[in-house]
Amino acid sequence: MKGISVERNIIAGKIYKDLKGAIKNNDKPRISALRMLLSALKNAELEEREELVEEQEMAVLASYAKRCRESIEEFRKGGRDDLIAKEVAELEVVMSYLPEQMNEEEITEKSKEVIAELEAAGPRDIGRVMGEMMKRFRGRVDGKTVNRIVSDLLRKG
Repeated sequence: MKGISVERNIIAGKIYKDLKGAIKNNDKPRISALRMLLSALKNAELEEREELVEEQEMAVLASYAKRCRESIEEFRKGGRDDLIAKEVAELEVVMSYLPEQMNEEEITEKSKEVIAELEAAGPRDIGRVMGEMMKRFRGRVDGKTVNRIVSDLLRKG
């Protein structure tokens, strides 16, 4: 693909290879989702003005997954079941390239560890704890879920 180095970019290369397979199988929803992912990666690479490393690729995919979740939420509010199905299918494709997501129990456990390490004492430390959690577990956690759990833990004190 012109513009993005699929030979050197691990995730982009895998997506490109999967796109070829989807085209051969005429899997239109998957083709569309994979093309959107490659486009998002290419745009991020253009913004950075250099090749993306795997961590940056993961950040782009995590951001794309977040956008899909937000779209699903908005479409639910608007009663657009046809668009929800499309976004859910797209989200599934994105998630297949991200590491396995942590469940709420794991997030709570890790949040408690980070709170203890940072000696966080109350709601004013939410930002510090959130920053550390997102840095450590980028791509494996949803920011909204982490925020809710960390906020609850720090408010309970």
